[in-house]
Amino acid sequence: MMNYYIFAGIAMILWGVAPILGKLGLGNLQPLTALTIRSLLISLLLIVVVTVRGQWDLVAGAAVKDVAFIGLEGIFAALLGQLAYYYALKIGEVSRVSPIVSAFPLVALFLGILFLGEKLSVYKVIAAILIVAGMILMKY
Repeated sequence: MMNYYIFAGIAMILWGVAPILGKLGLGNLQPLTALTIRSLLISLLLIVVVTVRGQWDLVAGAAVKDVAFIGLEGIFAALLGQLAYYYALKIGEVSRVSPIVSAFPLVALFLGILFLGEKLSVYKVIAAILIVAGMILMKY
């Protein structure tokens, strides 16, 4: 059975490749145009996969509360966050933009403690300090 470290590692690699592809793709495109193309392609692919797997009943049976939270997550991350990222990537260097965007765990750490009751540990504080230090170092 695969554990979350394997999936996180796969995501890390894919998300590490994605900025390079995004920067190359944004060459002659405006960020909103690029995001629209990206979203349409992903949506079409998901429609095909869900249809082939016969899982429309799972989509249709999702609870309203879950749909609302996932919808908001999509608006924050896949729409607004991605659009801001594309604007930054269009005018900035991948090596500088990507680390700043990738510091989102700092926000998630704070909000997880504030809203989800997650516990702060010494290791989390050290990790947060290292993330901030990394962002500062990437400025130079």
